Amino acid sequence: VGSVLSSYGWYLLLAAVAVYLLVQKVSRSLAARPGARPGAAEAAEEPDVVVRRQEALAAARLRMQEELNAQAEKYKEKQRQLEEERRRQKIAMWESMQEGKSYKGNLKLNQQEAESGASASAVPKSKPNKKPLRGGG
Repeated sequence: VGSVLSSYGWYLLLAAVAVYLLVQKVSRSLAARPGARPGAAEAAEEPDVVVRRQEALAAARLRMQEELNAQAEKYKEKQRQLEEERRRQKIAMWESMQEGKSYKGNLKLNQQEAESGASASAVPKSKPNKKPLRGGG
C-alpha cells in the first residue's frame, strides 16, 4: 500500500478533488432545474395566459417581419436608383469619349454647370484675403 501511495499519491489526490468538484456541480444543476419542484411551474401558468402570450408573440413577430420587409424594399429602390445613376454616368462618359473629349473633363463640366445653376440664384460671396501659412523667407 505504501509503495502505491508513494508512486501514485498525487494522481489519486487530483482524481479525488476532480470527482468532488464534479459531484458538487451536478448537484447544483439538478437543484436549479425548474423540474426539481414538480407542479410549481405548471400550476402558476393558466392555459389562457399561455395562449394570449403566444398570440402576442406571434403578432410581434409579424410586425417586425413587416418592418423588415419595408426596409428591404426601400433599400432595393435606393440601390436601383444608384445603379441607374451609374448607368447614366457610364453612358455620358462613353458618348464623350466617342466625341473625342475627355470623360473626366466632361464630368467636371457637368458638375460645374449644376453648381453654376444652383449658385446663379444665390449671391456670390467674396473671399477675404488670407495670409499665407508660411512666411516668404
